[in-house]
Amino acid sequence: MRRITPPATDSANETILTGDSVALMDGLPEASVDCVFADPPYNLQLGGELHRPNNTRVDGVDEEWDRFKSNAAYDAFTWEWLTAARRVLKPNGTVWVIGSYHNIFRVGAQLQDLGFWILNDVIWRKTNPMPNFRGTRFTNAHETLIWASWSPESRYTFNYRSMKALNEDLQMRSDWLLPICGGPERLKKDDGRKTHPTQKPEALLYRILMASTQPGDLVLDPFFGTGTTGAVAKRLGRRFIGLERDPDYAAAAAKRIAAVEAPTELSLIAPMEKREAPRIPFGWVVERGLLNPGDVLRDRGRRHAARIRADGNLITSGPHGDQCGSIHQVGAAVQGAPSCNGWTFWHFQPAKGDWAPIDLLRQKLRAEMN
Repeated sequence: MRRITPPATDSANETILTGDSVALMDGLPEASVDCVFADPPYNLQLGGELHRPNNTRVDGVDEEWDRFKSNAAYDAFTWEWLTAARRVLKPNGTVWVIGSYHNIFRVGAQLQDLGFWILNDVIWRKTNPMPNFRGTRFTNAHETLIWASWSPESRYTFNYRSMKALNEDLQMRSDWLLPICGGPERLKKDDGRKTHPTQKPEALLYRILMASTQPGDLVLDPFFGTGTTGAVAKRLGRRFIGLERDPDYAAAAAKRIAAVEAPTELSLIAPMEKREAPRIPFGWVVERGLLNPGDVLRDRGRRHAARIRADGNLITSGPHGDQCGSIHQVGAAVQGAPSCNGWTFWHFQPAKGDWAPIDLLRQKLRAEMN
């Protein structure tokens, strides 16, 4: 087992280890990782070379690491690495696994058998997929990602508002249209061939880490390859551990990541999630003397009125008898509505000035708590 430290990096935040991924995971502390992204071998079993119509050879996946003797052997490999990943994942962490039709269904079944709770399957639809040169099947234009939490009870991270912002303020869907890795992003050898046959685009990992991690979180990639996960983690201010058994891939990843600039301002990478405001019962407004028992509240149009009780409930009289309850219950009752936000419906009259929503008093109490 050999450790590679990228030049000019903080090894506490950026770690690349070479060796067998399961053995390396067994050496990591239990429940120490916030998120796992895994791009395991797909077990493609293509069986022979593939050529384009002009008879040029397609540079596909024929490496030894993608070869398994049988489905049973692949299942045993999958069970072993998923078990190791589950041990190091925090109870509130999540795992992402990407695959094709060759392997993703087998992986999904074992995720469930190990106790993971599937949150979504995400379809990565490729804008520029490789054609089906033989014309014997549909063009395979997508890959599938499974996103799962450690258990059904996990309080996992999902940066909903950030994903919505990435999608022009629309809810992010589970089908992602992104190009495959190409252009300057694609790492190549001196002879012009791809450094790694299955290098994933950074845009894909950017979306994954933005969705399910926070700045400073630790991301584990047990099949690191040429380091796409590490490069994006560094860009977004996340820590990472990359495990890779091929020292040439690991060296290429280290060189690539060393050229990535880490963010200098936390505010620019922090998720846009709405902070949970402290809950303020209306009774606190009365208790603090901001309003008093017997004071009258009215709606904005002055059509309805209610008096404040000492316990913070409201009481009002109407054609169907007295109504007594919370600011929300009485607000809904006088309108004949199924629900009501009493903080914005009911107004009070300050000693000086016009009627104002009682929500101003809630904001005053929240400000004192911060």
